[in-house]
Amino acid sequence: MNQARIFGIAGWKNSGKTGLMVRLVSEMTRRGYVVSTIKHAHHDFDIDKVGADSYRHREAGAQEVTIVSSTRFAIMHELRGAPEPSFEEILARLAPCDLVLIEGYKREPIPKIEARRTDSANREPLAPTDPHIVAIAADHPVTDTDLSVFDLDDTAAIADFVEKVTGLRG
Repeated sequence: MNQARIFGIAGWKNSGKTGLMVRLVSEMTRRGYVVSTIKHAHHDFDIDKVGADSYRHREAGAQEVTIVSSTRFAIMHELRGAPEPSFEEILARLAPCDLVLIEGYKREPIPKIEARRTDSANREPLAPTDPHIVAIAADHPVTDTDLSVFDLDDTAAIADFVEKVTGLRG
């Protein structure tokens, strides 16, 4: 099992999760950490283009298709009707790293920050019903909480908080 520290970003659609995730990955790697990410999608998705060799391999029925180049490799695993793997199973497949940032997986019992934006489709707060949310990052004032509250764009402060909560820094 991967012994990396784990920290999540939760929020409704259009709450700023992906933007925060990208900024945090950039900031944490700038600070010298090896960071991996897991994003949970609630819909079918593709990362290979129609007609590409990898697409054709997958369409032909391969369960896992690995694409390798001098700069990266990716493994796509077709479930072919099998159940979606658990969060733990996905985590166990990751190469060793310092920090795993999770986008989505709202219900997992991991420390996470809730992203909130005024433009979000659903503005119902997650924090009151999720004891694993340890902070809120918002683009508007949040006063109805005892949790730490950050400006959604204050990446450095959020990164400091992630380091503290995960034990990456004392």
